[in-house]
Amino acid sequence: MENRNTNWLANLKYLLVGALFGIVFVKAEIVSWFRIQEMFRLQSFHMYGVIGSAVLVGMISVWLIKKFKVKTLNGEPITLQAKQFNKGQIYGGLLFGFGWAMTGACPGPLFAQIGTGATVIVVTLLSAIAGTWFYGLMKDKLPH
Repeated sequence: MENRNTNWLANLKYLLVGALFGIVFVKAEIVSWFRIQEMFRLQSFHMYGVIGSAVLVGMISVWLIKKFKVKTLNGEPITLQAKQFNKGQIYGGLLFGFGWAMTGACPGPLFAQIGTGATVIVVTLLSAIAGTWFYGLMKDKLPH
């Protein structure tokens, strides 16, 4: 019984980080359908600034992980696998972008949008789940 409580408490940190992540998304206005439409219409730099900042933080983080051989919280080494380019990534990126532009939501802020009361985003969430399932079903038949 103690192991179940330990696991619950160990996972509490993920709930707290997720909630903080959602608050940051809302405060930065990146869950705003209007901000997303401004980005796709090239009317505002706001979203490009947020995305560019995230890319920069990611680049610095990966560099630091590699340079200092950072380990996970459990002491395991972090390994980053090299990715091989294929043309399916172009098709997937275009499909992702079109869906993002049409719905005003990408997978990152879906739950934050639902949490703010934009319950219509549940349709986008269910569509993302169905798309993921369909991709898993069709993966071997898609272009490489």
